[in-house]
Amino acid sequence: MTATDFDVESIRKDFPILSQKVYGKPLIYFDNAATSQKPQAVIDSLVKYYSEYNANIHRGVHYLSQKASIAYDDVRTKVQRFVNAETDKEIVFVRGTTEGINLVASSYGRKNIAAGDEVLISAMEHHSNIVPWQLLCEEKGAILKIIPMNDKGEIIFEEFEKLLNARTKFISIVYISNSLGTINPVKKIIAKAHEYGIPVLVDAAQAVAHLQVDVQDLDCDFMAFSSHKMLGPTGTGVLYGKMKLLEDMPPYQGGGDMIRSVSFEKTTYNDVPFKFEAGTPNVADVIAFGAAIDYLSNLNHATIESYEKELLNYVTEQLSEIKELKIIGTAKDKAGVVSFILEGINAMDAGMYLDTLGIAVRTGQHCTEPAMDFFKIPGTIRASFLFYNTKDEIDALVEGVKKAIKLLK
Repeated sequence: MTATDFDVESIRKDFPILSQKVYGKPLIYFDNAATSQKPQAVIDSLVKYYSEYNANIHRGVHYLSQKASIAYDDVRTKVQRFVNAETDKEIVFVRGTTEGINLVASSYGRKNIAAGDEVLISAMEHHSNIVPWQLLCEEKGAILKIIPMNDKGEIIFEEFEKLLNARTKFISIVYISNSLGTINPVKKIIAKAHEYGIPVLVDAAQAVAHLQVDVQDLDCDFMAFSSHKMLGPTGTGVLYGKMKLLEDMPPYQGGGDMIRSVSFEKTTYNDVPFKFEAGTPNVADVIAFGAAIDYLSNLNHATIESYEKELLNYVTEQLSEIKELKIIGTAKDKAGVVSFILEGINAMDAGMYLDTLGIAVRTGQHCTEPAMDFFKIPGTIRASFLFYNTKDEIDALVEGVKKAIKLLK
């Protein structure tokens, strides 16, 4: 199947929210980088859990608990296969990408980073991949260094190489920029880092919905991503870590399920991954996350990538013809994100006008304030796409932008 043969209208029928109207106009949802919409199978999974087998998991001897435990634990195996981890023990359930990064910074970082050590991140990182490392560096007296990017929004690899030295102890890098759409050469970055023995965390929040992600092929040491970016519910996600690293890390939080035995004198911790999963987990949303993985796994990833590339090329061509418009982030290798500014028009005003047309975009800094500062702008209008979007919707966006310019300039 080629992208041309991709039956997007059939796919759209799986997403009930896409058939609604906003202000009397058909909803055009271009805020997928913030959160993706959910297919009926995911919604049904949530309803089924709460209707049929709602119970706390693990250690329960009754039927509902055992059924819920099996359904929950099965998702760990689904995630393992989805990202090609070596074992499902390398899959830690967290609340999302943010918690996954914080877990690594707090657990691995506190144990392994010392005064004078250096941590590298890039100039295009989401705040969630900046602040945890700032906190760690402030606590430890370590130094946070920034991999620079060029005016297209691409990492300058030669400058990255120059930053590597014996003091570099960790690298945390975004796979796909949420505000620029840049697809970073993470495999190449990881290979170079490993020449120095430096572990690498990959923020894959945006990547998992767009690319076929393979942690063994990338050879990353950690990877964090969120369910809600990949058709699943909010409030759950994954931290992948190589087994040896996870085993050597201290717990992130204390509580139930992360222990083997507890006394007032000493606590013995559970095995990985349970050592990092304190307290009652988000059972319902993890199970529904499994339904999202099932849905994505049944799609042809090559076809999806090709179709989304068509959408990106199409919207880029159409918007580039508007003289008052400037695209921010023009990397050669991009995912389905187009960020732009309009000459003399406030981004929020434009976004609010587009909303009256039923077009959902995001405006502002997109939690990448340093990246916006690099481009010397207060923020952008961002349209982000998934495989259920269409060229007709892009046409409506382009016409809406033209109308906004006439109305607001």
